Amino acid sequence: MRPVSGKKGTVPFSELTPDVIVDAIEAAGFPCDGRVLALGSYENRVYQVGVEEAEPVVVKFYRPGRWTDEAIQEEHDFALELAAAEIPVIAPLQTGTVPPFQATLLHHAGFRYAIYPRRGGQWPELGTADDRQWMGRFLGRIHLVGGRGRFQHRPQLSPEAMGRGSVDYLLEAECIPEYIEQRYEQVVGQLLDEVESAFEAAGELRYIRIHGDCHRNNVLWTPTGPHFVDLDDCMMGPAIQDLWMLLAGTAAEMRTQLDDLLEGYAQFADFDYREAALIEPLRALRMIHYAAWLARRWDDPAFPMAFPWFGEARYWERHTAELEEQLNTLG
Repeated sequence: MRPVSGKKGTVPFSELTPDVIVDAIEAAGFPCDGRVLALGSYENRVYQVGVEEAEPVVVKFYRPGRWTDEAIQEEHDFALELAAAEIPVIAPLQTGTVPPFQATLLHHAGFRYAIYPRRGGQWPELGTADDRQWMGRFLGRIHLVGGRGRFQHRPQLSPEAMGRGSVDYLLEAECIPEYIEQRYEQVVGQLLDEVESAFEAAGELRYIRIHGDCHRNNVLWTPTGPHFVDLDDCMMGPAIQDLWMLLAGTAAEMRTQLDDLLEGYAQFADFDYREAALIEPLRALRMIHYAAWLARRWDDPAFPMAFPWFGEARYWERHTAELEEQLNTLG
């Protein structure tokens, strides 16, 4: 696998040592007690850090070169806007001991980071109609606020960026074994033609500020209901993007689940039912984009350790077969 040149950060994650983490927390005004616990995160680096005589905080160090400062600030501002509307989203703390005071985007030793209050919870099963309606109400409230403004510096969901751009990267990086490359190119080309046709058939869609990566692992559930702890992938997109990844099972089961979600959703926001036709096209885009995401991060040592199967030829055999299955679903 050959890396493709792109935006580079000023400081690699390899230099994010425990001392740097502690110094960053203390530079933001939190007297650290020395306890640093790494939390599960691949795109960024996230830690729970102990604070003297206070609850621990969670600090997120942003991947160098991924977002501009302006894009990160839009993420923070959106979270704060949702929190101000009493929507259970965990917003970054406004802190800092140096100008600009009460900032959310902080800088230390070449890293950009944000500090959050610690919140617990578990991944939702959404096994009952009541839970799905609750989740629908939650997303309806988020989208109601999301429709009141626009991102200027964050991405907009599109088949071109998620699909064609991802394929171009994979081919240029020589990720795909030569013996299966032609088969991959053929199926992914046909699949993206179907995806683009589906978007055209849906007509003009309403793009709003959305979570963007709303699968169950990105939601925490407590007795008081669901909440998001991270909006790192927020973007402009159609509402269905935040709904379809919560569905699972057979086609009939997913229809029932979507009906339940939308029953709750409709209490706070309108849903354009034309978007339901984009569920399988969006699934196809995610499949393609996920492979490219792994390839783009392969020079980060955390990725070969966590996803060792990605570098194997059989992964591409399985991935290509799954794309062929998805093409049959769309066809």
